[in-house]
Amino acid sequence: QVQLVESGGGLVQPGGSLRLSCAVSGLIINNYVMSWFRQAPGKEREFVAASRWTSGNTWYADSVKGRFTTSRDNGKNMIYLQMSSLKPEDTAVYYCAAGRAITSTIRNESAYNNWGQGTQVTVSS
Repeated sequence: QVQLVESGGGLVQPGGSLRLSCAVSGLIINNYVMSWFRQAPGKEREFVAASRWTSGNTWYADSVKGRFTTSRDNGKNMIYLQMSSLKPEDTAVYYCAAGRAITSTIRNESAYNNWGQGTQVTVSS
């Protein structure tokens, strides 16, 4: 049984930082594209970041490029999202996902069939 469990969300002031973690069981992350998506209230879920171990490539949404960094620890079977310079518009539920996405579908949630339950990130003063 595949499980993805996010943690590390919370309330942070604008300009602050948070690191989200995603613990994965039931699959080996270095065989998958591992990604982060987020969903703000009243909005559709959107792509945030992705990484593919086999190529070493990473992808980021333009809105987070330069502020967020995705990484992985294959030994622990975990991925991370380091978020810095947070803005109120980053407020959302953040999800990790695993899939066999190809490059052209990396940003599409339909390319992923394994999802976590999400962790809330609120950026507010």
